[in-house]
Amino acid sequence: MTEVNSPPRVGGWTRFVTARPRLSLLAALVLTVLAVLAGSGAADKLGSGGWEDPDAESSYATKVLEREFPDSQPNLLLLVDSGRASVDDPAVAAEATRLAERLSGEKGVVGVGSYWGTRAPALRAEDGHEAVIAARITGDEKTMGETLDRIAPSYRGTQGPLEVKVGGIVAVRHEMQTIIQEDLTRAEIIALPVTLVLLVMVFGSAVAALLPLGVGIVAILGTNAVLGALTEFTDVSVFAMNLTTALGLGLAIDYALFIVRRFREELSGGADPTTAIGATLRTAGRTVLFSALTVAVSLAAMLVFPQYFLRSFAYAGIAVVLLAAAAALVLLPAALVLLGHRVDSLDLRRLFRRGRTQGAAPGTGDGTEDGKAWGRAATLVMRRAPFFALGTTAVLVLLGLPFLGVRFGTADDRQLPSSAESHVVQQHIRDGFPGTPGGGLEVLAEGRATRAQYAAYKERVAALPDVARVDGPLVNGDSAYFTVQPEGEAVDDAGQRLVGDLRATEAPFDTKVTGAAAVLVDSKDAIGDQLPLAAAFITVVTLLLVFLLTGSVLIPIQAVLLNALSLTAMFGAVVWVFQDGHLSGLLGFTSPGSIETTLPVLMFCVAFGLSMDYGVFLLSRIKEEYDHTGDHERAVRLGLQRTGGLITAAAVILAVVMVAIGTSRVTNTKMLGLGIALAVLMDAMVVRSLLVPAVMRLTGRATWWAPGPLRRFHRRFGLSEGGPAPAPATRPDPERDTVGARG
Repeated sequence: MTEVNSPPRVGGWTRFVTARPRLSLLAALVLTVLAVLAGSGAADKLGSGGWEDPDAESSYATKVLEREFPDSQPNLLLLVDSGRASVDDPAVAAEATRLAERLSGEKGVVGVGSYWGTRAPALRAEDGHEAVIAARITGDEKTMGETLDRIAPSYRGTQGPLEVKVGGIVAVRHEMQTIIQEDLTRAEIIALPVTLVLLVMVFGSAVAALLPLGVGIVAILGTNAVLGALTEFTDVSVFAMNLTTALGLGLAIDYALFIVRRFREELSGGADPTTAIGATLRTAGRTVLFSALTVAVSLAAMLVFPQYFLRSFAYAGIAVVLLAAAAALVLLPAALVLLGHRVDSLDLRRLFRRGRTQGAAPGTGDGTEDGKAWGRAATLVMRRAPFFALGTTAVLVLLGLPFLGVRFGTADDRQLPSSAESHVVQQHIRDGFPGTPGGGLEVLAEGRATRAQYAAYKERVAALPDVARVDGPLVNGDSAYFTVQPEGEAVDDAGQRLVGDLRATEAPFDTKVTGAAAVLVDSKDAIGDQLPLAAAFITVVTLLLVFLLTGSVLIPIQAVLLNALSLTAMFGAVVWVFQDGHLSGLLGFTSPGSIETTLPVLMFCVAFGLSMDYGVFLLSRIKEEYDHTGDHERAVRLGLQRTGGLITAAAVILAVVMVAIGTSRVTNTKMLGLGIALAVLMDAMVVRSLLVPAVMRLTGRATWWAPGPLRRFHRRFGLSEGGPAPAPATRPDPERDTVGARG
């Protein structure tokens, strides 16, 4: 370490962030206020869809059918309950007919059809007491939501002898958007005070505890403004706001924890505030920068997918990561310079010490009992490295086995709570109607054809396996469409096979297939096509970044493999709980029997990035100790001793935020929050505590090996936390200093 009587030279970045700290904080306050104003209406501009591939065959067919045959794509369903009377009762039929006529006169509503107008069996319940009026609301998602808000109150509830409920895709998505916004507000109300209490427990000082929260709030508000601006150019999913809150608080707290902890270490060593900030930015600051880059890389991989649901999380995630890092590296140092030793003010732990020796905050590893415990744990793990390496790996693989039975599906009304009106409507239709209005497959036929050709094609389709009924064709000029009802569920395996059979059926005209099963098939194909590219991008860039940090060839490979292994428990739990329905009563959700196709991709990218976040913090400290001592096992022990408690505290705080998100009433959001909370805790408490030290003990000094050309590359371009100290006299191999030396 640098001696106190010879302080390190203050670098340019330190001078920049500490020259006018009050001005920096004032500018941040002004920008935050502007971000609040810019992002205030962002939530209303966000969409609730985005799971489909916009360039797929099903998307093309849907757009043509919406334009040429609006009746074929109903997105508004009125479930009419006639009570004890039959839906064919004259009084019921008369009132329902008047209701349908009134709906057809509403602005923005087209293609109104009903059981009483068409006598279609699929629109009448099997018990004869319920029937459906179907229509289409036109426009984009925002316009459709406004139209629904305007007309729904006049149709919902008692209408003469009828009781009417409002459902359909537009109602499901609109209700989902409303619930997500309400749940997000509740999650913030839960997470902020709990997080503050945990930060006080970690730091002791109430002043130090408030700093990470300030960084997180700046990141969240700034990202909301970014999302609001992006809605002017592209579609953005409302689900992305949940990630904004979770990552904004979680990562800002992580970064602030490490910077404040290192600043307090430097102060306790006798440095003045400006010198302490300089040392902090050269060490923990560089680690924060690398951590932010690795998380951003994982999230950026979602940009390769065509679904705007996934792309939205990339937009939100990259923005919040960069803003959190910027706030931690610019605003936080300015605040720390102004506070100086007062960062330890209002030490609430003194109320509970009662004679205990005052020391650094938990997790600093500065000789506290907490740090010594982590050091002893690391020593124990390395003594029995084969046992811990094999045992931990076996447990993680076992926890991930349920994912082998994953079934992919589409997001539907079952994402909503069972009491939600649109969910009630769709559930009644699933349970009590012979068909699913709007839930079959549509075949768009383009090109002039004769009646005989249409009839021959219809016969071929009707002869396909798993086809219950074929309706149509309805013709409009050179276009026509058929409706194909599958025998089973709309998106089960048979329905997906039927999509392929329909696309392979010979016809004298061009055919395009759409419908829920077709959208699912196309979505799975789009993800499958882009998944290798996304995985390669994450792997290659992560390997490069970790190499630049450590100078080792083996450590980046270990980091990628162990991070991926740490996610097995999350994926296994997702299938066991949310697909198979275990704990559904306790957690309050309805299992659809499948996992939405994009969710595993999203959860992998987010959880992998967060795992790398903690991995970088641990590896950087191990690398620093190795550069100073050249003793591999001692470096691993001290690295875990000095970061183990802090990483665990950061993981617990992030898990609290994710669990708060997981209290959402929307199943996908619940799955995202609880699944990532589990992944974060498993990574910090199992992988970082057991598997990493065990594996590094097994690889020994080879852990730091790199071929000559790569060593020279790292000496020129690499960075690491802390600079190399003079080599100990007993070190036999001076080349060890050059492996991973800071450029």
